Amino acid sequence: MADVTKPTFLVDTSSDPVAIRIEGRASFQNSACLNDFFTELIARGSTRFVMDFHGCTSMDSTFLGVLAGVALQLRKRTPPGSLVLCRMAARNLELVRNLGLHRLLIVDTETVNVNSNAQSALPCAPDKGELESARLVLSAHENLVAADEANRAKFQDVLTFLKNRVSQG
Repeated sequence: MADVTKPTFLVDTSSDPVAIRIEGRASFQNSACLNDFFTELIARGSTRFVMDFHGCTSMDSTFLGVLAGVALQLRKRTPPGSLVLCRMAARNLELVRNLGLHRLLIVDTETVNVNSNAQSALPCAPDKGELESARLVLSAHENLVAADEANRAKFQDVLTFLKNRVSQG
């Protein structure tokens, strides 16, 4: 069992769909390893993912932007892939809907029993540095705007700040 004091993504890469269970807070602090995980698996040909949010205590816009980016990538596949979010608490579901992500990925509010074989903790490398972190956060927020243009106004200040930070190197 994972130490719930440290946010963790538990994964089962042998299942179809690939199962990911969130334990704790999903945020900019741990989104890089999740983004790398999705990138690697999609490159290997995985196109179906399910994320169990039952143990997710909270999430931020960077994490949601990473999910938006994954959903956008999966839509471009032939045939299109899928990212299913299930067992979401009311607050997390509200955040997904407020950002328009429910139109981009699948939100399953009915599923009670989820593949619980996601037991392997996703290894998260040490912080990649301020510039790489800024690039990830910028990309995630650009994904949110790509998912729903109404998000541009919500994140305009963040986007401007991060674009300036990244351009300064």
